[in-house]
Amino acid sequence: MSTGTLDTDQSTLDDASLRQLGDTLRGSLLQPSDPDYEDARKVFNAMIDRRPALIARCAGVADAIAAVRFARANDLPVSVRGGGHNVTGSAVCNGGLVIDLSGMKGLRIDPVARTIRAEPGLTWGEVNQDLQTFGLAAAGGYVSTTGVPGLTLGGGLGWLVRKHGLACDNLRSADVVTADGELVHASATENGDLFWGLRGGGGNFGIVTSFEFDVHQAGIVLGGLVIHPLAGAREVLQFWRGFARSSPEELTSGALLLTAPAAPFIPPEAHGAPIVAIYAVYAGSLDAGEEALRPLREFGPPVADLIQPMPYSAVQTMADVLWPPNSLNYWKSGFLGELADGAINALIELFATAPSPLDSVVVEHNGDGAMSRIGPDETAFSQRAWPFNLLVTALWTDSEETEANVGWARRIFEAAGPYTADAAYLNYVGDEGAGFVRTAYGERSYERLVALKNRYDPTNFFRFNQNISPG
Repeated sequence: MSTGTLDTDQSTLDDASLRQLGDTLRGSLLQPSDPDYEDARKVFNAMIDRRPALIARCAGVADAIAAVRFARANDLPVSVRGGGHNVTGSAVCNGGLVIDLSGMKGLRIDPVARTIRAEPGLTWGEVNQDLQTFGLAAAGGYVSTTGVPGLTLGGGLGWLVRKHGLACDNLRSADVVTADGELVHASATENGDLFWGLRGGGGNFGIVTSFEFDVHQAGIVLGGLVIHPLAGAREVLQFWRGFARSSPEELTSGALLLTAPAAPFIPPEAHGAPIVAIYAVYAGSLDAGEEALRPLREFGPPVADLIQPMPYSAVQTMADVLWPPNSLNYWKSGFLGELADGAINALIELFATAPSPLDSVVVEHNGDGAMSRIGPDETAFSQRAWPFNLLVTALWTDSEETEANVGWARRIFEAAGPYTADAAYLNYVGDEGAGFVRTAYGERSYERLVALKNRYDPTNFFRFNQNISPG
């Protein structure tokens, strides 16, 4: 059997080697001729169309170790799949071995200690659905289908970020399969350098097969959004920027420019119309939340106020409709020190030219809270000083519309360029090159990450990610 890497190098695997690997796995080994192969190679971003030579569907940590050792012995390129949600599509490589962890969905909940131990195939929707039984919530992402590993290793913005920090800030420990096929434990007291790098350094240092997190009381929260016509977007965004920065830490909010989807929670008269919406989640006393959100709900007033008490597990799914599966995706993102009037004007003007009804612009307010109290050197995720984050997401379904949508995303982000920081949240961006990765981490963190890479992965075995090359 012949396999090619992304660089078109060739390695030859004989049938005996493949049978041996297949017999070793408790999970399964897929090849292009297998009926499940086509579905197994798909990821969230439909722009990604890569054909791995082998997919090892792992059932446990021993399978991950066996796959790493097999790839090393046979000089195969390796990609690692958790939720497969990252816009880069780096979970899948051409001609190599995909180590697929998506079937590993074990979850142990300790409701007394308020901790969980999660396997890497879980999504945040699955985690928070189970936690809801105990009135608890994990500080996961904004979309329920996002996988636990990718989000956490890249930092982990989400609905609880202002009260409880990033996903990686809530990580207590991790089990990691290293590039030489060994299993190590990382925590504040054991392999502390690796633990530092796992909290923001991405998948550069190994395969995490188990995550231990702190979780938090958040049974019923106040959440939802208020909707205004796009014609009033300037005034709404100017109001919201001040409202957000003066809001209590229990409140995480953001602004959206979008075409209203035909979703049950959107008034029928708004379906298909360009709108500005402010989303909000208050994770605290409902009475205090009603008071904190009153100015937002009264401003305008909105044409629709959809904020209401709801289980946190419902909050975890409420943005899913905006980023549907089987769509082609192209994203641009950068932090904002402030939401200046010039940025507001540019975003509104260019959003109006969006070629797809799925295109959207998001401004998140993640700072001024728990995330910002952690020092930039405490974790590999060092970009904690920025209160806002800009995300431009182009989504479309017809490949003939690719050029128009990619061009739109680039134009709108370029227009916002004078207002964005020289820093970015890598979970939100595609493959922008090594220089961009270095800039996104910041010089000080990046040099420390290179030293860690030299220790744990000096051959860059784990390179299909937002890569930190050995130095």
